[in-house]
Amino acid sequence: MPGSLKNMLLALATQDIGQTYHDESLADHCSWRIGGPADLLVEPVSIAQIITLISYTHKHQIPLVVIGQGTNLLFDDAGLRGVALKLGSAFSRIHIDGNIISAEAGAWVPQLARLAMRAGLAGLEHCIGIPGTLGGLVLMNGGSQRKGIGENIRRVWLVDSTGRLQIRSQAECDFAYRSSVLQGEAVVVVKAELECAAGELATIRREMVCDLRERRRKFPRKTPNCGSVFLSTSKMHTSVGPPGQIIEAAGLKGLRCGAAEVSQQHANFILNTGGASSADVLALIAHIRRIVLDQIGFDLHCEVRYVSPQGVVMPADQAQK
Repeated sequence: MPGSLKNMLLALATQDIGQTYHDESLADHCSWRIGGPADLLVEPVSIAQIITLISYTHKHQIPLVVIGQGTNLLFDDAGLRGVALKLGSAFSRIHIDGNIISAEAGAWVPQLARLAMRAGLAGLEHCIGIPGTLGGLVLMNGGSQRKGIGENIRRVWLVDSTGRLQIRSQAECDFAYRSSVLQGEAVVVVKAELECAAGELATIRREMVCDLRERRRKFPRKTPNCGSVFLSTSKMHTSVGPPGQIIEAAGLKGLRCGAAEVSQQHANFILNTGGASSADVLALIAHIRRIVLDQIGFDLHCEVRYVSPQGVVMPADQAQK
């Protein structure tokens, strides 16, 4: 890295920002197991540390990328020339008071759903099989079964790009299907408050067991992947069907680029069969989109995000390789 950036990152690592790791492999911090080294990876334990880190990177114009479990990210093989802010297990406290749940952004979503179940709280059953962290789930209004976490959000705590803490109501987040207004803003979700209705524990557990059983049946679990690659929308379902069905109908199951392969089990999953590169995945995405567009005239867009070495995060279909 340039000497000036290296010196700034060395100075940053001496501040109270949490655990720091230099030249940390991003492949170890994402479910695809793809990606080169980040100049600096930081795991904070408090909002104060997050504010210190963001304020510093903003002041010195250092690229900053926020990650959780990395289940929806494709890191470049060249890594990241800047800082990866990881909100994970070190920043994952959960507190339940009556029917209100307060959770930090690094909370693992299946654990959050299980704790809600044990408290007799319903509404998060659809989250039980989502292997990500709460911050990313809130940002994209993630969920399953056409449901989204935004339905249960009361308030969200954010840190903006200058290091200022904000609190937004559910209405101010403007949740829609797999989106929120937060996605278009330079903010980091650090905490969320959820409200759930009282439910019957046995019923909640039964729904979760059914959800997990269905996921095991439909989705590949043992080979590294990022989950659904292409975005599914209501308009798509009505006009041409879900992405997996479209890709399978195009005869693309098993298609490979290098070590990246379209899953034989579910065609909206791309697998890292061993040593796949970011270039392999992007080439496979481009090939799938081209064939689907040629065959049915539908332009697929990606749910998964590509992270460039300069710290720019974008839908993977927008990446140029």
